Amino acid sequence: MQKIKNICVYCGSAEGDDLRYAAAAETFGRLLAQAGVGLVFGGGSCGLMGITARATLNAGGRVTGIIPGFLDDREIAMRGLTEMIVVEDMHTRKRLMFERSDAFVALPGGVGTLEELTEQLTWIQLGRHTKPLVIADIGGFWRPLLSLFAHMHNEGFIREGYEVRYSVAERVEDILPMILSTARRMPKVKETAITEKM
Repeated sequence: MQKIKNICVYCGSAEGDDLRYAAAAETFGRLLAQAGVGLVFGGGSCGLMGITARATLNAGGRVTGIIPGFLDDREIAMRGLTEMIVVEDMHTRKRLMFERSDAFVALPGGVGTLEELTEQLTWIQLGRHTKPLVIADIGGFWRPLLSLFAHMHNEGFIREGYEVRYSVAERVEDILPMILSTARRMPKVKETAITEKM
């Protein structure tokens, strides 16, 4: 069984046009704090990132932000976090977010969110870690991507033995139960080799 102390949330530095996205981010931040689970995120104060972090803090939770210095102007690093780590580049940011987290959640977002999500899916597919990952399909946001995964499988690009392991939550209230259920079933693996090669 894996213990879930911190969850990494990938999400947009914009709020998006559907009000359900912001509502889900706020609810999830509050639920994390209530469950005593820390938030690890990209450190920005804008968009869904900022909403999730503020909701976690306002509910008494722990928040770790990890941001490269060059993004401070664009994403405006959030102040008042439990811990803020400023790094030199995106590779270091992603590696630390991985190392600090016991599970991953993808809320709606843009190209950066997609890149972070697919990187984790690749590492899971290759057996480099067994940390739970939940795609939060709020309002059907991720449905086109899920359809693409099915298409890849049907066309023979996701072969037997290399299935991509993830859960899909359509309601934000289902995310934590899914993560905890997955963690109970998964053995903890040594991750030294992963962090060295990421």
